[in-house]
Amino acid sequence: MSFATTDLCDANETRLADGSLRVLAPVFRHFGKRTAFSGPAATLKVFEDNSLVREAVESPGNGRVLVVDGGGSLRCALVGGNLGVLAEKNGWAGIIVNGSVRDSAELAVCDIGVRALALHPQKSQKRNIGEREVAVLMPGAVVRPGNWIYADADGVLVADSKLEG
Repeated sequence: MSFATTDLCDANETRLADGSLRVLAPVFRHFGKRTAFSGPAATLKVFEDNSLVREAVESPGNGRVLVVDGGGSLRCALVGGNLGVLAEKNGWAGIIVNGSVRDSAELAVCDIGVRALALHPQKSQKRNIGEREVAVLMPGAVVRPGNWIYADADGVLVADSKLEG
């Protein structure tokens, strides 16, 4: 599906009004080769530990978008070049991180979409702590497993169900 988030907002004003379509806050920077991507959300809630992120991208993505609530931490990266390569290889459409990523040059050539708050050169800890497939509070909106994510150069949308384009 080819889409523009601006057109989706214009065509779905009633969904915006009733909350079944939400817009993430404009705080995310673009990394990754794909500027635009969409798919159903898989969610993780972690903090300065990317063990579950690695586990997720090692599994089949099936066109989904991995939405990682990293608590907004800017003290270490939750995704780097190796995980970007794994996500591309395993069919993930994109990754959105409420936190930091690293290896920007490596992520830029991965054929996935990546959004994050910032870059940070330090890797995260590995303690296997976090939650999978839970509602996560991202900047501007709650994302639930199975919500549809639409991201392009103008922003990121979260829809309760797939939008017709």
